[in-house]
Amino acid sequence: MLDRTDQLIIKELSANSRMTMKQLGERVHLTGQATSSRVAKLEDMGIIEGYTLKVNQAKLGLPVHVMIQIFTESPDHRSYHRVIEENAAYIIQNYKVSGESCYLVEARFPSNEVLNEFLTVLSSVVSYKVAVVIG
Repeated sequence: MLDRTDQLIIKELSANSRMTMKQLGERVHLTGQATSSRVAKLEDMGIIEGYTLKVNQAKLGLPVHVMIQIFTESPDHRSYHRVIEENAAYIIQNYKVSGESCYLVEARFPSNEVLNEFLTVLSSVVSYKVAVVIG
């Protein structure tokens, strides 16, 4: 079970995983060495699985952010997966979900025109509903 210090370490690393162990230690009231040991333990336990980079997709030229619910009629989803693979540059996540739809796709596109081209191809293999992310 995690104690309060471990929880605080996770909170601090979630906000800024680039800080040094010394800086993290100061925030959680431990020495850098003790902090490093705690972080290593959390990694060994599989609680900390890795460190990621947050990228501003709009500044990379992908300002159109959408969530697409996918509805399939056939149990064979290979053609759908092929469309997703062919457009991997735009796909952030492709979740298989339960409920009304079969998949939930999070994607970013450089323009509405490119999104429309993707949806035209997608409509040849599945039905869908699109929601544009506002903020």
